[in-house]
Formats: sequence, structure tokens, C-alpha cells
Amino acid sequence: MDLQAKAAIVFLVLLAIILYAKRDKLFKQNILSSVIYILMYRTKIGLKFMDNTAKKHPKFLKYAGNAGIFIGFLGMIFIGGLMIKGTYDLFSVPEAKPSVAIVQPFSQNIPGTFFVPFFYLIISIFVLVIVHEFSHGIMARRHGLKIKSSGLAFFAILIPLIPAAFVEPDEKKMLKKGRKEQLSILAAGPFANIIVAFLVFALVALIASPVVDAVLDYNGVLVTDLVKEKDKVFPGETAGMNKGEIITYMGGVQIATVENITGYLKDKVPGENINIRTNVSSYNLTLGENPQNKSMPYLGLYLRQSTKLKPGFEGGYAKFAASAMFWVVGLMIWLYALNLGIGLFNLLPIPITDGGRMLQLGLERFFEKEKAFRIWKVVAMVFIALILVNLGAGFIK
Repeated sequence: MDLQAKAAIVFLVLLAIILYAKRDKLFKQNILSSVIYILMYRTKIGLKFMDNTAKKHPKFLKYAGNAGIFIGFLGMIFIGGLMIKGTYDLFSVPEAKPSVAIVQPFSQNIPGTFFVPFFYLIISIFVLVIVHEFSHGIMARRHGLKIKSSGLAFFAILIPLIPAAFVEPDEKKMLKKGRKEQLSILAAGPFANIIVAFLVFALVALIASPVVDAVLDYNGVLVTDLVKEKDKVFPGETAGMNKGEIITYMGGVQIATVENITGYLKDKVPGENINIRTNVSSYNLTLGENPQNKSMPYLGLYLRQSTKLKPGFEGGYAKFAASAMFWVVGLMIWLYALNLGIGLFNLLPIPITDGGRMLQLGLERFFEKEKAFRIWKVVAMVFIALILVNLGAGFIK
């Protein structure tokens, strides 16, 4: 067990002890009986900041609210379409991965989950929930709604697992607001997460990426795993290649980057024989058919870029500085991925998300309230089923 997994376990133990000590001040909100629930610790933290921000930037928030509604529904269509396509691919594409997985910081080898190193996960979760909840609060204040409390929340499956934050507007008064005002408040959180994701992406592309290129050499392509399916063997496995090898040559052509492999294979066809040289051995491989396009060649390998430090950064303070920089870049990449992924997931039309409430309000614009609710219920049930199918597939595949 590595340091990150140990830190995650220690964190959960300490969290359980602290929450038990503070149990009299916690409010429990059940999602699925007492199995899945949220613990809330109410405070007044950040309320003054939300109030001041709403007062100082009313015009900007008006335009941001309109943009949030548009992006919110666009994101709902996008993530809903991805979920439907991803579920279809589970049954038609051999190497397709589930569209939904439980995020966890313990191990890469837990089926049905998506591994994020603990320190990256805890920092990213802290940032994204603060951005999300404060955006809801600021937009609520922009429309004159009182924020009753803010505070810490803890998502639990039997035991508390994931720390979060919350902002609690006056729900009764919110329901009396116009449809557009309600939509702008609901959309503010996911919209802010998506904006943060693209701002971080821009920082990585414009600043971090050139700096990393100045420090790293690209020394081949790492085989992270072999594609495996029941009753089917793919070219990489047939040739005898193994996880952890670094591809350096293909057909006598030097391979330094993933793009080199793409360029080499673009003129090849299924059934063609090629030679692959790695840092371990040399292999003769017959290209297979790509499951998504049978006219394209297929290796049956999961690949990612392999790198090493350039001369001058291999020891002393230079190596420490380079390692620190890579850690920060890694954090930025996870900030981007988790803000975008969770922001979009929050737009799915299911009961516990902002997207679920947005869809219900949107349907009421076109249908009588009871009919809108029936349509919403059907849509929500469909997407809950898709989520469960994808989660289940993660444990089977």
C-alpha cells in the first residue's frame, strides 16, 4: 500500500472520529435510507462574501446567469448523449469502458472505480465544491434570496467518505421566484465548475505545457495494459507483449511520442505484419481490425506517453524543482478533469442533481405541471438505470 492510500485511510479514520465527536451538531439527510446519506454541519462561513459579491457585480451576474442557463441545458444534452452512447458501446465495443465510475483514492485495481491519488483528490474536491456552492449562493443573493447557512457536508455510503460543502438558500422563497431566476441559481454551480475547468486547461496549455516540454524528453510510448476480452485475443497479447514495456521502434521507424504511432499506423491495414521493438524485446505482430472501424488497424494495447528528465534536471535541486513542478501540473490536470466531469455529471437529469431540477422547471415551461412531472420522472428513471448499468459493468469488465 503506497503513501497516498495510507493517507486516505488515516483521513477517513480521523474524519469518522471528528464527526462522531460532533454528532450532536450534525444534520443527516438520507438519500437511500440510512445506507447513502449526507451529513451537514451548518455555519455562517462565506455568507458575507456572497452578499458583497452579489451587490458589487449585479450586471455581470445577470449575464452570467443567462449564460449559465444556456450552458446548463447544452451540457445536459451533451452529458446525456454521452451517457446513452457510452452505454450502447458497452454492449457493442469490446474495449469500451463504463461512462460512470466511483472516484476513489485507494488503488488502481479496484473494479468499477476511477482512481485519483489522494492528495490530488482532496484538494480538487475542496476547490470544486467551494466554487460550486458559493456560485449557487452568490446567484441566490443576486435574486434577493436569503442564505440561511453554509457549511461542511460529508457524503456517506454507510460511513462518511467524501468531504464537500453546501450553501442553503431559503427553499420556500426560491420556489416563489420566477422560472428564469430559479434556473439561473441552479445552473450557477455546474456552470462555474465548467468555467474553472477551462480556465485551468488554458493555464496548462499556455504556461505549464511549454515548461514541461523544456524539462522532459519523450522517450517512447508506454504499454499501460493489454486489451482483453472473453473468448478473444488481440494482436498485442498474441505477439507476447507485456504491460510496462516502452515502444521505441515500429517497422524500423523511431517512436518517441504517441503521435508517432498514430502517424505510422495511418497507412497500414488490418492483417499487415509489422515489427515492434521495445525496451525489453522485439515482436512480430499482425495488425487486427479496430472494433469501431474494421478498415483501421488495431494493436490491442492501452498506451500513454513515456518521458524522462532532460540532462541537467536529473539530480539535486534541479530534480526536486522539476518534481515539484510536475506535481503542480498533475494537480492542475486533475482540477480540470474533476471540475469538468463532476460539473457535467451534476447536469444529468436525475433527482439529486442540479440538472434534475433544471429539467423539471424546463418541462413546466411547455407542459402542465403534473404532465411535466410525469415526463421528468420517466427521464430520471432512464438515466438512473443507465448509471446503474455503467456502475455494474465496471465490476464485470
